[in-house]
Amino acid sequence: MLTHIDHGVPTERPGLLVAHGLYGSARNWGVIAKRLSDTRRVVAVDMRNHGASPWFETHSYEDMAADLAEVIAADGGTWDVMGHSMGGKAAMVLALTRPELVNRLIVADIAPVAYGHSQIQYVEAMKSVDLSRVERRSDAGAQLLEAVDNPDLVPFFLQALDVKERRWALNLDTLGREMPKILGFPDISGVYEGKCLFLTGAESGYVAPEHRARIKALFPRAQFAKLPGAGHWLHADRPREFEAAVREWLG
Repeated sequence: MLTHIDHGVPTERPGLLVAHGLYGSARNWGVIAKRLSDTRRVVAVDMRNHGASPWFETHSYEDMAADLAEVIAADGGTWDVMGHSMGGKAAMVLALTRPELVNRLIVADIAPVAYGHSQIQYVEAMKSVDLSRVERRSDAGAQLLEAVDNPDLVPFFLQALDVKERRWALNLDTLGREMPKILGFPDISGVYEGKCLFLTGAESGYVAPEHRARIKALFPRAQFAKLPGAGHWLHADRPREFEAAVREWLG
């Protein structure tokens, strides 16, 4: 079972399950999840090979969708499901393969397609940190700045560092090996007939106009919205606006 952080209490509204993106954790969503829990129960998970959840040799979207299904099944009923990036792909696969578990779906800045860019350089950057020389988070940050092309990502990566134990709370070996699956999207024939929101950052290129046909084929009731001034990490770039958009759409 995935480790998760529970916010709020059950109400007459469906619970909301939140799945984070690559290298993230449930803690990244703490503020937004807590604020949304004023009207419903919100559960943010650590995805497999991330945070405090179990480590596995595989990291496919079928695996991740099954993990999410297990969390929902433990409480029963149907849930609203929201996922960002990698978590958004896992949420889509859950909706396509186990639609009876998903009341409504929110996909944050990702499409059901394969992407050509790689994330392997960030796995290698974290692996390159000499943890024996790390006494505080800033020690690792200084090393990462020499290895990462975008300094804005360093604070995000450092959230996954357990300084006391001098270890990454990420299964970097599996994530590196399974990177082609993470960047891809499985060939699924199902269709999710429920309500679905694709919420994107206006300054992000992850969900392009040419992806619309594929999205509509799998999610015929998909709606689209953009957050002005937000990039791929839209929930971090514009947290208040992101929360407001999700709250309004869930109604």
